Amino acid sequence: MANCTDLLHEFDSTIRLTKARKDSLKISRNDLRKKIRKYFSEERPDEITPKFAGQGSMETDTAVNPIPRKEEAGGEEQTLYKYDIDDGIYFIGDDFEEERKTIQTHHNWICEAIDGHTSQKPIDKNTCVRVVFADGHHIDLPIYYKKEDTPELAHKAKGWVYSDPKEFIEWFKAQIGKKQQLIRLIRYLKAWCDYREFSNSSIKMPSGFIMTILAVNNYYRHKRDDIALKETLVNIQAELSREFKCERPTTPAGEDLFEEYSHEGYFMNVLAHFIEQAQHALREGNQMEACKYWQKIFGNRFSCSNAQDEDEKKHTGALAIGAASSNPWAS
Repeated sequence: MANCTDLLHEFDSTIRLTKARKDSLKISRNDLRKKIRKYFSEERPDEITPKFAGQGSMETDTAVNPIPRKEEAGGEEQTLYKYDIDDGIYFIGDDFEEERKTIQTHHNWICEAIDGHTSQKPIDKNTCVRVVFADGHHIDLPIYYKKEDTPELAHKAKGWVYSDPKEFIEWFKAQIGKKQQLIRLIRYLKAWCDYREFSNSSIKMPSGFIMTILAVNNYYRHKRDDIALKETLVNIQAELSREFKCERPTTPAGEDLFEEYSHEGYFMNVLAHFIEQAQHALREGNQMEACKYWQKIFGNRFSCSNAQDEDEKKHTGALAIGAASSNPWAS
């Protein structure tokens, strides 16, 4: 059946962050670091000067370019690019919990340090302080206190919570190894979630963090990206049908990341739709026709301009080798 791996690779080149974009976002992040260091040097010289460590998709090469959003602001239409960057702030010391300044105090320090950096006031969330920039991207600043090996997150609702983003990055890299295909699959899934939220902004899809864990735990390897993606989704669907749960693999290990997600039915429906469209694409003998199904999944960023409008020869025997079903394109 029609092989759309080359079209998926083109799509990946569209959604994957370029070096220039990564460098631009890192400059934005580093400017905040400088401002926070300056604040503690000048305004809080007797307090611990924090250190920083990048975390999230920028560190795992799974970040994707978001679909630009058009929004009204001040009577004018603006184009926003909602990149999401995470940068951990670490206070490294010897104080026990009862000896430290309060969690709210730590949050207040960071809010004070970065106030005025952008036109919007810092947003003090339970798990981080968020800085929103005029172009739409934001940087989340989770705050940690590290006394021993495992850092503790300053969570305004839950208190000091053991949490280790570095441990997750190490787990991720160990799971990935040399599986560059799996990194692409994660980017495809994140781009799909972004398209679903762009199409229906009232319903949130699972976070990129959740989609990353689901993809790693349910990865199906195949030489073709289209088959690997579809079969990975089938595995995810089967796992979530047994129990709608996604456990964090690292500290705090076992935490159900779906605990506060309230759109289970919606997500399972759009997941089933993704699989259905992928099955249609894999049954098609014509790459141009197959591409139209992938466009329904990913939107117009998935280009069909280079798709071949001709029928391919059937190689069902070769493609079925090692498949989760006798025909990986079948239902």
